[in-house]
Amino acid sequence: MFPILHGFPSLLAIAAMFCGVGFGGSLQATAIVTALVIGSIAATMGVSYLLSRTVLKGQPSSFVLELPPYRRPQLGKILVRSLIERTAKVLVRAVVVAAPVNLLIWVLANCRLQGQSLLQYGAEMLAPLGNVMGLDGTLLLAFVLGLPANEIILPIAMTGYTGAAHLLDYNSAQSLHSLLTACGWDRITAVCFLIFMMFHAPCATTLLTVQKETRSLRCTLVAWILPLAIGVMLCMAANALLTLCGVA
Repeated sequence: MFPILHGFPSLLAIAAMFCGVGFGGSLQATAIVTALVIGSIAATMGVSYLLSRTVLKGQPSSFVLELPPYRRPQLGKILVRSLIERTAKVLVRAVVVAAPVNLLIWVLANCRLQGQSLLQYGAEMLAPLGNVMGLDGTLLLAFVLGLPANEIILPIAMTGYTGAAHLLDYNSAQSLHSLLTACGWDRITAVCFLIFMMFHAPCATTLLTVQKETRSLRCTLVAWILPLAIGVMLCMAANALLTLCGVA
């Protein structure tokens, strides 16, 4: 239910930059990411248990595994097929995800009202909720626009911070850290970002899979809204607790 591994490189990069400072910093960053992964797994199991006892009570479930006939593996075919399938998967994902998002970013960044781009208007509208969650409007907008794939959330945020007209990516961890700190990021922002990356709405591919498997709009909406609501509440609680403890 929760996007445990999606955007995992972003989790590691942000944890290392903001939570891995000083003596024992690497261990601290590793512990935070590990705790988030374990928490995500525990939340998935807990929510699944509650749903099976309430909303989904009495609905039968089945799992069918078909085993193909065994054949002696051929190393050449395995290597060629793996290479072709992985290359095709990357190219298809680039066309299906990156191209439409780039077009949308370009439209939002270049269409202006009263001197402000639509991207800026969207960030300002989401700013109050983002601030309560320990984030900001631009970052929250990146999560909204990153629905096609969680891996592009951070590049979308960078595009919003810099005002670029196309999707950006960071060249190095140092340049990313400089940009984020210049835009007001601190340890609270980083921790809330890590939490929301683990506990927010699944990507469009996951939702389409849920719709295909369940053939139920209600189940698809629950799979979208429930993790999102949990992520929002956890970020609010973490922001309030860290602010009360004086973390900066």
